[in-house]
Amino acid sequence: MKILIVNTYDIEGGAARASYRLHNALLDGGVKSEMLVYNKSSDNYTVVGPVVKKQKVLAKVQMLLDPLPLIFYKNRTKTYFSPACAPFSNIVNDINKMNADIVHLHWINDGMISIEDLAKIKAPIVWTLHDMWPFTGGCHYSEGCERYEKKCGKCKVLVSEKENDLSRKIYIRKQKAFLKKENITIVGLSKWLITCSKKSSLLKSKKHVNIPNLINIENFKSYDRDQARVLWNLPKNKKLLLFGAMDATSDPRKGFKELNEALHKIKNKEDIELVIFGSSRPKQNQNLGFKIHYLGKIYDDVSLVTLFSAVDIVLVPSLEENLSNVIMEGLACATPVVAFNIGGNSDMIEHKINGYLAKQNNTEDLANGIEWVLNESNYDDICQNARNKVVTNFSQEIVLEQYLELYNTIINN
Repeated sequence: MKILIVNTYDIEGGAARASYRLHNALLDGGVKSEMLVYNKSSDNYTVVGPVVKKQKVLAKVQMLLDPLPLIFYKNRTKTYFSPACAPFSNIVNDINKMNADIVHLHWINDGMISIEDLAKIKAPIVWTLHDMWPFTGGCHYSEGCERYEKKCGKCKVLVSEKENDLSRKIYIRKQKAFLKKENITIVGLSKWLITCSKKSSLLKSKKHVNIPNLINIENFKSYDRDQARVLWNLPKNKKLLLFGAMDATSDPRKGFKELNEALHKIKNKEDIELVIFGSSRPKQNQNLGFKIHYLGKIYDDVSLVTLFSAVDIVLVPSLEENLSNVIMEGLACATPVVAFNIGGNSDMIEHKINGYLAKQNNTEDLANGIEWVLNESNYDDICQNARNKVVTNFSQEIVLEQYLELYNTIINN
């Protein structure tokens, strides 16, 4: 069995880290796996990316060209939107030359591959959904819009009132490609996203399987809290709240505004401080009512483990979320998580057992959740429940077995 993992990046971003972990788990399990990326940051020889200068320049040009159609939608929201034009990409030729039994697609945007080239992939495709893009007219999250269940147009993300707008045109391109490429199996990481995909007019006819991300529980486990705080130069005598994501404070979907509102509603603030990673200190200080420690971007797992172990609560106030790496990693390190009850969060957080699920977009309830975890007398039990949830449901061995079963079924058929 030979599996080809395809993702735009190898270790930058949530989808990259998740697909990279699957790739390494396959190798650990004795499966021949290669990973093809358009932007390589690691030195892993099993990851194939642009090598010569010309290829690297071309990849950057593709990334710049891909969003050009969006210039006609100057009032669009900040939600990520990908036209996937990729006029110069030869990536499909590279995919076919690698002669895999299964091509496993993950996040393939930022100019990596055009929609039309999907139909040219010869091997059966498994496509793990890291967001909604594969079944929408271009948006990665629909902002609550359900027009992907029909044929898009009048796109909420583009702030368009036209039926035949860019989202409709992208929808039609996908429709044609998916009709040509029948052997596509869809993997939904969360129950929420797989439900959305099954409702979509583009992918509802495809086979769907629910398999979550995996995590190496030998790498992600609790570290001594006091030592972790020393490593990060954090106070030992404070309750620490952790908030983090890619562009943590600038992406509206990550819920920094809602977090701000919730933190101002917390009553007893004297012993609490906030830790933020994924963003550096802004020019203008944020007044959240707490002292803030800005740690910037973090790329390696060792740093993440010590950070998750150093804090009392992980906060994930995202307004739209699939299956958050931050939630899974925090729970694996035996740290309770407080989040809104949206997307795939309930797949991992059990309300008042290993964390707290606040009512959707309800900042007062988010504040209640923070106070509940901090003040619970059985806090240590909540921490142990957090760890147990990941060990039982998301460990590398358990999830890898599900993927191998899927791969074998596709190959045998």
